[in-house]
Amino acid sequence: MSTKVDEIAPNIYRLSTLVPEIGPTGFTFNQFLIDDEQPLLFHTGHRSMFPAVREAIERVMPVDRLRWITFGHIESDECGAMNELLAVAPQAEVAHGRLGCMVSINEMADRAPRALDDGEVIELGAMRVRHIDTPHTPHGWEARVLFEETTGTLLCGDLFTALGDGPALTEDDIVGPAAQAEEVFAYSCLAPTTPAIIDRLADLEPRTLALMHGSSFAGDCTGALRSLAGSYRDRIASVTQTTT
Repeated sequence: MSTKVDEIAPNIYRLSTLVPEIGPTGFTFNQFLIDDEQPLLFHTGHRSMFPAVREAIERVMPVDRLRWITFGHIESDECGAMNELLAVAPQAEVAHGRLGCMVSINEMADRAPRALDDGEVIELGAMRVRHIDTPHTPHGWEARVLFEETTGTLLCGDLFTALGDGPALTEDDIVGPAAQAEEVFAYSCLAPTTPAIIDRLADLEPRTLALMHGSSFAGDCTGALRSLAGSYRDRIASVTQTTT
């Protein structure tokens, strides 16, 4: 298993592993490492991916420098290697939303996590990340994203999930591929609040979208988020019409 490392924004690194057996064209699992005075990792990867992810981190910095271990929601590809990372990074803390800590992480993590309120900021040094609750968007009651404010990088979790193995960073369309992946996996909750939550993220006017599955994006990020919100409105309307 090979993991590629690319810098997608200043001091923000995409660690990407392709699993060719998933879906018709393969599927990438991406982690994002912010290298600052207090380094932060967003997504841990599956437990089985830990050796490859650790090696990729070590290409940027010593893994024992990690200070924060974070992820979007509770799934094995998001946090499966959480405790393995805690074991090799003695100063690291898991940080997640207060709901996720209460429901799951307090019992799952080998060290007590830091519970964050919606909008709370972690200062990393020169950079700072804001925790934003996104319940059920695209899935998971405890779902959230992080926004790195100095570079304008939105760590999107499973939003814009795409198939295949594209470039590390693109300005090509990411909404169409996300719609295709939705048809394959039906991974979104289609909660009535989903479009409004995505519109709230668009209001941040990010400059880079860091996708967990697919190429990161450096085009019109606000427009892409508005378009994604519109696509969810259309899907919700279609489901409502079908069931009434």
